[in-house]
Formats: sequence, structure tokens, C-alpha cells
Amino acid sequence: MPLEMPTDETRAWLALLRAPGLGASAVRELVGRHGSAASAQAAAARDARVGAEARAWLAAPDAAAIERDLAWLAAPDHHLIVATSEDFPALLRDAANPPAALFVAGDPACLWSAQIAIVGARSASAGGLANARAFAKAFAQAGNTVTSGLAEGVDGAAHEGALEGGGKTIAVLGTGPDLVYPRQHRDLAERIAAHGALVSEFPPGTPGKPENFPRRNRLIAGLSLGALVVEAGLNSGSLITARLAADAGREVFALPGSIHSPLARGCHKLIRDGAKLVETAEEVIEELRGLGGLLAEGLRRRLDAPSAPAPVSAATQRDPDYQRLLGALGADPAALDELVGRTGLPAAALSSMLLVLELDGAVTAENGRYARR
Repeated sequence: MPLEMPTDETRAWLALLRAPGLGASAVRELVGRHGSAASAQAAAARDARVGAEARAWLAAPDAAAIERDLAWLAAPDHHLIVATSEDFPALLRDAANPPAALFVAGDPACLWSAQIAIVGARSASAGGLANARAFAKAFAQAGNTVTSGLAEGVDGAAHEGALEGGGKTIAVLGTGPDLVYPRQHRDLAERIAAHGALVSEFPPGTPGKPENFPRRNRLIAGLSLGALVVEAGLNSGSLITARLAADAGREVFALPGSIHSPLARGCHKLIRDGAKLVETAEEVIEELRGLGGLLAEGLRRRLDAPSAPAPVSAATQRDPDYQRLLGALGADPAALDELVGRTGLPAAALSSMLLVLELDGAVTAENGRYARR
């Protein structure tokens, strides 16, 4: 059960999370610098380095919006887990560009369980849906939590399979925690909240904008020990999830398919790029067994040694490292090691910065090479 924050601190977090143009990395940096959300809000409202629109909002937040958020949080099994809390999931904390906070409907303890992500095509074949359901059921019966994005196709089948297997499942949303997209998954979402959790970094009432879903994908990757791609076309968002998982040091698995199926081409590309070809759920479970043990050890240490996230600078024009990186990027894609040579920045820092810029829409990435959009 997450620790409860004082109401004033909760209000300040909600104001920061809703501040227009601020972003997760900036919120984490402000709170880390000032020691609390309330102090961060007060300081940022007077800080000329913060955008004018965000400053105006933080000086006088929309009281009705904050009250709606508080009303959502007051309902049973609704939680706000902020990045500075010891309850913030350890795997996600270690991923690139973690969120500033998570809105959770259901059991927040699920976020600390051994999770396996299952992602794939929305327009999956009958065989793809059956595979997603069967693998999820097997993962659940082995004690793993199945994490996916509640989308049509493979995502929905994965959630259903985990529930059928009597296990837990987590749906990471591209909307606020009070909205269900697609609408036909409303009943499924209710069952997930009752046997797992619905998770979102977006405040209540946030609609399903297209730019929200890549951000959702990084949470799916960051929460999980590994990601299984069931079916995916070459332009599928599932390939982004797989790449984010690989960038975070997680295992990526893919199911092979027919050479004649467009829905197999994304999986075959992942396999060529280093993903593990798997044919059974047991192969995935065995591969991840050691990582699950590390997660359990981290959970045992959590209350004895709570940790806070290191502040991360926002990708803004004020940051000289981001300016150096943007200056090194051009229209021609460049590999990470090339960018290390051009900028003099370490590879680990560049990888994180490139993800922030990609999520902001400033950079494109393909086959491990980056270019200005």
C-alpha cells in the first residue's frame, strides 16, 4: 500500500503534473532540486527559466481540475505513486526517462512483481491472438504478471490470457486512469483493475492523443523484465516497445511466423537484430528467471534502503548538453558511437537524451541510428 502524502504535497504534485509544457524530466528535476513538490511548485512559479505558460499555471492552477484529481484519488484502490516515493517501481526507476508519477487503479504491489510484457499488432491474425492468449496464460500460471497496453488485438488477448490463467495483469494506458481506450475494453479494464492494475502517467481526464502512446510504450518496457512480440508489421509501435526494452537492458523475444505474412516481418526483423526467437512460454520464463530473482532481492531491500531518482535535466534549449547533441545530429542517420565521438558525451547519457528527444518528436530512430526530424 503506497504511503499517503499530506494533502498539500499531493496538490502540489498534481499541479506540477498538469503544468503545460513542463514534462516528466523537468518535474523530477524540480522536485529533486527543491526537496518537495510544494517547494518546487512555489519556486518554479517564479523561475524565469521555466516556460511562461507553466509559470502562470503553477502560480494559479485550475482549482477545479485539481479537485477532480483529488476526487479520483479518494476512490477505493486509487493511488498516486510519485518518483520520490519508495513505492515507485525499481525497474521503472532505472529505465531511461521514467515518469514523474504514476496514477494506479487496482493493486499497486503488482508494479513490484516480476512482469513480462506482451505486445503486438492491433489487427492480429487468429493465430496471433491465440498465441498471445496462450503465452500470457502460461506466464500467469508460472507466477508472472503480464503487462500490456489494453489495445485491440494482441494486447487485449494477452490481458485475457493472464486472467484466464488465474494470474495478475497490468494495463498501461495512453489516457488518464479514468478513461478506457478502446471503449470496447471497458469490461476488460474493470477485470484488470480487480486482478492487477491500470497504470497511467497522465492525470485523470487525459484523452487518448496519438503522442501519448509512444510514451505509454516506454512504461511497458520499463516495468517489465522482458518483452515478447507476438505479431508486428514493420511499422508497428510494438517495435518501439521492443527497442525501448532493449535500450533499458531488458530481454526481447519474438515469435517467428510465415515468410508470406506481413504481420511476421516485424518479428523477423527483431530476430535479425538480436531478439531471441522463442516457440514456447517456458523458454521465456527460463530466460527471465535470474532477472526475477534480482527483482525479488530489490523488493526485500526496499524498506531498508529506499532510494530516490537522480534528477534528470529537461531537454530544453537551456541545456548545453542537449544543444551539443542536437548540433551533432543531422538529416543523415548517425550511430550512437558516432555521436559519442562528435559530442564527447558518454554513451549512457546520450542514450537517455536521445530517448527524451525521440519522445518529444525532435529525433527519429531506426536500426540504432538517429537523425533530426
